[in-house]
Amino acid sequence: MTFWQFFFKKDYKNKIHKNTNSIKSKETLLIENINCQNQINNIYITINQKINLYELEELCDSVGWVKRPIKKVKIALDNSFLTVCLFYQNNQQRSLIGFARATSDHSFNATIWDVVIHPDFQNKGLGKALMNELIKELRYQDISTITLFADPQVLNFYRNLGFMTDPDGVKGMFWYPL
Repeated sequence: MTFWQFFFKKDYKNKIHKNTNSIKSKETLLIENINCQNQINNIYITINQKINLYELEELCDSVGWVKRPIKKVKIALDNSFLTVCLFYQNNQQRSLIGFARATSDHSFNATIWDVVIHPDFQNKGLGKALMNELIKELRYQDISTITLFADPQVLNFYRNLGFMTDPDGVKGMFWYPL
């Protein structure tokens, strides 16, 4: 059967893998009673929990990222293999302070995207905790190759976590429409 005949056969839908996320949602207390912004807070780390898209965009805006259409952000999250969030909670108020996500082929490879920590919470080890949790969950899923894209000013952060630039001379390539 040629490649195209596969797609035009009546039962092709049974042959295509459906994207199902097998990683269970969970929440863990990461830091208890941390003093931030002159308030005592608890910091929680969550895996694959629902995220307020507007709160996520506010977080991304706080670090100067370009505003993205909410509709596209939702599609990106819906198609992510894994999301990890950091929240701080003071009394009944809960706020998103960190986020990262990964896409994957569910077998060998994953790529990490959108790693962000609110500026008020940077340099406290939370980015490292976020990344360690993300990597741990990917390794639990037996993902052996984890890649990411990073701005030059944060390369040392990722190197300290074990990431390498251009291992074995491998170069990333990009295609952009003209």
